[in-house]
Amino acid sequence: MYKIFFYLLALLLVFTGCVSPKPSEENKKIENKNKNKNKNKKVFEQEDTLIMFGLRAEQLRDYKSASIIFDNIYEKSNKVEYLYRSLQNLLLLKENEKVIEKIDEALGNTLDNYPLIRLKIIALIQLGKIDEAQQLAINLVEVSKSADDYILVADIYLKQEQYDIAVKYLESAYFQNYNEKILDKISIILYVNLDRKKDAIAMLETHTRVHSCSVLICKRLIAFYSNDDNLDGLLSVYIRYYQIDSSPEIAKQIVQLYGYKKEYMKLILFLQMSGSDDKTLLQLYVSSKNYAKAFPLAQKLYEENGDIDYFGESIIYEYEVQKNKNDKKFLKRISNKFEKLLAQDSRTLYLNYYGYILIDHDVDIEKGMRYVKKALKIEPNSAYYLDSLAWGYYKLGKCKESLSIIQRVITLDGGDDPEVLKHYELIKKCVKNYKGKK
Repeated sequence: MYKIFFYLLALLLVFTGCVSPKPSEENKKIENKNKNKNKNKKVFEQEDTLIMFGLRAEQLRDYKSASIIFDNIYEKSNKVEYLYRSLQNLLLLKENEKVIEKIDEALGNTLDNYPLIRLKIIALIQLGKIDEAQQLAINLVEVSKSADDYILVADIYLKQEQYDIAVKYLESAYFQNYNEKILDKISIILYVNLDRKKDAIAMLETHTRVHSCSVLICKRLIAFYSNDDNLDGLLSVYIRYYQIDSSPEIAKQIVQLYGYKKEYMKLILFLQMSGSDDKTLLQLYVSSKNYAKAFPLAQKLYEENGDIDYFGESIIYEYEVQKNKNDKKFLKRISNKFEKLLAQDSRTLYLNYYGYILIDHDVDIEKGMRYVKKALKIEPNSAYYLDSLAWGYYKLGKCKESLSIIQRVITLDGGDDPEVLKHYELIKKCVKNYKGKK
């Protein structure tokens, strides 16, 4: 229905155009003289209305009617932008010969209007007249020096698979304003079509040093480095990428790459700076025995999500970082925390840890041994739990019972732990002294 309406409108415009008086040559000269002054002014009453009809026809993809309407507006107004719009619609209809004919009528053999010449080049390409299109494009770029025209020539050479020449034209376009989209196109041709991978990466890296690493360029470098299995390059780009897009996904990639490279100190610094993965940071603190930083971080994680595991870890790290572990106030605070923890989570690790603290610091040796025995019911062959029990008997002066247990401990995995061996020597000495007294 709409298309029929626009088509009838277009026909009406053609007929009314035929009967309307043509401007005289004198009037044309005056119009051309004042062309720039009147560029944004209506030349005839229905101009705005017809523009709306033309745009609506384009929305409905009725390109034939749109072309006729804009051509009619051009004839009435002599504004070349309407001719350009009309020809664009003809290109969409693949009426390439008609486009060339109209442009030749308007310009002859001149290159006076660059946008119209570009449309002619496109029409020639679509007709398969590549050589003619190429020569016209080269002639155009020699006078226009426009980045768009360099790209147009390059595209023609790309169609002919003449990649080296295409790159030269693209470089001329790129060096005008360092457009990253043009650079990206160059890098792909260098990397994929010409197998000049180092040159492609070098151009991109040079651009990032001067103009910073945008999302587009960072992604292209990531693709190239990933394809080359270049972990150093990949990590370098991801770090720069994170500065413009600090998303969890990018942070995760950085963490993984530092992990692959085993650069744990750099990984710790990144995690401290970014705050992107406190869980991993906590693990790194613990593995490096940096309990001074592990303690507050575990507390923070517990406060954020209420995970009892982090509460338990925070108590252990608080104990480990304490300088004066025999301070009574400190031991009371730790004991209260462990009591609260064990009321919610009685896993063997916590049972033994709390039990050993009660034993080692003479807080309540028998209570501590009860906790250790609970842990041993679940893991009877744990060298560490058996060592805690042996140490409890030693503290109670029951050296024989202690010795029988510690002798078993040193045969188990973990029996060569320095603290176990220290206990073993003290317990043996205790038994020897006991025999000496008798």
